[in-house]
Amino acid sequence: MPAIKNALLRYRIIDRSIRNEYVPFPSKEQLRQNCEEEMYGSSNGEHICHSTIEKDIFAMRMEHDAPISYSKRERGYYYTDPDFSMDDVPLTEKDINAIKSASIILNQFKNTSLFGQYEFAIQKILDRAISTQKTKSIDKEVIQFESLPTVRGNENLELFLEAIKGKNVVQFQYDNFIKNEKTTRRVHPYLLKEYRNRWYLIGKSELKNKVITFGLDRIFNPISLEQKYVPDNNFSADIYFEHSLGITVYDKLPNEIIIETNPVLSKYLMSQPIHHSQKIIEIKPNGNHVFGYYLLITYELKMVLMGFGKECKIIAPKELKKEIMEDLELQLNNYKE
Repeated sequence: MPAIKNALLRYRIIDRSIRNEYVPFPSKEQLRQNCEEEMYGSSNGEHICHSTIEKDIFAMRMEHDAPISYSKRERGYYYTDPDFSMDDVPLTEKDINAIKSASIILNQFKNTSLFGQYEFAIQKILDRAISTQKTKSIDKEVIQFESLPTVRGNENLELFLEAIKGKNVVQFQYDNFIKNEKTTRRVHPYLLKEYRNRWYLIGKSELKNKVITFGLDRIFNPISLEQKYVPDNNFSADIYFEHSLGITVYDKLPNEIIIETNPVLSKYLMSQPIHHSQKIIEIKPNGNHVFGYYLLITYELKMVLMGFGKECKIIAPKELKKEIMEDLELQLNNYKE
């Protein structure tokens, strides 16, 4: 959100704080905490400092004629005109729409405690932004995100995030879908990653002494231990996933993946590449495009390419071409009587 919109929101919060009859004469620190709590859902000083509040009070006096004064006796701020209100300087319709859009974006995470706190903060601001309007209309939905049933495990996002920040070892039971067994794992958590509406924890397994990806939907009874870990300085999320499409990574060199696509699919791939390594190798007279990638051969890559159907043909490497042909044959067998 642009700085000017943040400032206008702070002005309104400061205004309400000063006019609060139950907590009169708010101090500079109280004003700072009120602004940060309503705008960001916290009050630890990470987002708003005292100098910001000082500048806001000065701007409210100069730009909006706010009669703000400081009482040495009460050690706080008050209005010399008790009838003054910043409600006369409402947010514009454009400002309100911007806040509504942010709220809609966060709404897709409404079932997780981690993101819910931010949705609540924005909703509080929005409620107050339109509170002075005499009439309220029901907005027709104009933005819609992909909606899927809530995946189990998302309720543990906050626990893992705090463990990552605090460098705490985590312990949990992990359900291996392939082996159909649960084992206890102790992990040094490094990263939370979302892929196709599922969340994953990336961390160093104490058992295997290497970085592994764990699906949150397969994690049970997680706890954050008091034990601290020393992060592996060689780990970089960007480097770790550099040659991966999705969340699967293994210790092999990436391959040069070459595919040929028909004209329609080519346009989609040019408008939204499936990977940052995508490059156009050739454009054929019939409009087909030959694309190149530098990727590991993973389950996710094969699912994406097979999802393109007859509009895509694998050129190289032979290993990938063979695997997809075998998968297609098995799939075809499923439909034979």
